[in-house]
Amino acid sequence: MFHEKIKALFSSAVDSVASTISKYSVHPDKDFTRQKKLPPDKLITFLVSQGSSSTSEELLEFFDLDADAPSVSALNQQRAKLKPEAMEAVFHHFHSSLSSLEGADGYESIAADGSTFSFFSKPTFASPDYFVSEGHSAKGFYSLHLNALYNLDKHIYTDALIQPIHNKDEYRAFATLVDRHQTSPWKKTIFIGDRGYCSYNNMAHVLKKGQFFLFRAKDIHSKGLLSGFDFPDKESFDIRVRVTLVRSQSKKIAVEGYRRFVDKATSFDFIEYGTRDTYQLTFRIVRFPISESTYECLVTNLPEEEFPPKRLKELYFSRWGVESSFRKLKYTIGLINFHSYKPDFVKQEIWAKLIVYNLTESIINHTAVVHQKKTKHDYKIHFGTAAHICRVFLRPSVKEGSINVTALLQRRLIPIRNERQYHRLKTAHFRRPRYLIYRAA
Repeated sequence: MFHEKIKALFSSAVDSVASTISKYSVHPDKDFTRQKKLPPDKLITFLVSQGSSSTSEELLEFFDLDADAPSVSALNQQRAKLKPEAMEAVFHHFHSSLSSLEGADGYESIAADGSTFSFFSKPTFASPDYFVSEGHSAKGFYSLHLNALYNLDKHIYTDALIQPIHNKDEYRAFATLVDRHQTSPWKKTIFIGDRGYCSYNNMAHVLKKGQFFLFRAKDIHSKGLLSGFDFPDKESFDIRVRVTLVRSQSKKIAVEGYRRFVDKATSFDFIEYGTRDTYQLTFRIVRFPISESTYECLVTNLPEEEFPPKRLKELYFSRWGVESSFRKLKYTIGLINFHSYKPDFVKQEIWAKLIVYNLTESIINHTAVVHQKKTKHDYKIHFGTAAHICRVFLRPSVKEGSINVTALLQRRLIPIRNERQYHRLKTAHFRRPRYLIYRAA
């Protein structure tokens, strides 16, 4: 069955990293050289399958209440040997295997977004790059920023980049993620981002990959990337512009279309500052109403024939899927319940939760929902229950065929209520983490 195939792909990813564990060990010459109760493959599987309970309870469940289960101290000693890059390698290997399962022509929509995660730590464990001060007090907590690419069609994360909160740079993160994105030979990729990603540098990185971008921009009446263009004398329009970027104030530089100077402080990786080189960009500016008095501007290089304004509006609206995914990642998968004070351990858990998220969504996507007759709503699989089932299913003690994951998921359904709308809460940018002793039992 499909869930067995997914587990096999996950096991293959774990075995691939475990077989070359010296590449991902803090001390390659001695780490993981002795036989332990938590060898690399079992350690990685435990990190992916653990829930929000205390570490001691998670260990007992993972080892089926075995009296000889390793202690929390033994677990932490093994985790200290493992670089976060090991979990990242498992994530990429597993995602690559998932991508090979499907191959249809067309476009794939990849949304870019970021989210901040906070945790408690100590100066002896975490550098000042992670520290967030609460006003003038010395008290505070530690945070890091997750930049991610999310496949809106498959509902899985395709890549991620973790930065200390004071080194947060979503522009640079996006460019890095686009550069290393594995493009499909049978699909074109559309990178979708909100106003925080709209820049000439990000456009150029997408064009270098031969792909497409769709960014929301500040309105034409605001100071931003779209200021200084000649727009039609109407509220809604769809125009194509050509921009020549320069990084020198010399008047001898020949320019086609609009001229834009990129100053030294602004990142642009394709022209060295002070030279007379130029870089040309051609893109569409699309403006349409979203309410009686509000308009939205999108910038894209998608062709007009296939993507008229109405389709662009629907495509950008689908970007909300990545926002919803962060909510499930934090509060359903449990990524606000970290089990450690050390940044490297926290990074291990972030990659682990991204893996279990992708695994859960992949199994849900391939589980048919049996439609019931004479019901008011359509139904879907309950994601929270599915995540718990999939975590248990990953444990080595679960033998092949002993759990019918498909049947379990088909009995855990909830109604789809798309007509519901909620106002977005205006909360603080940083949320205080919860102490480890108050995590869910």
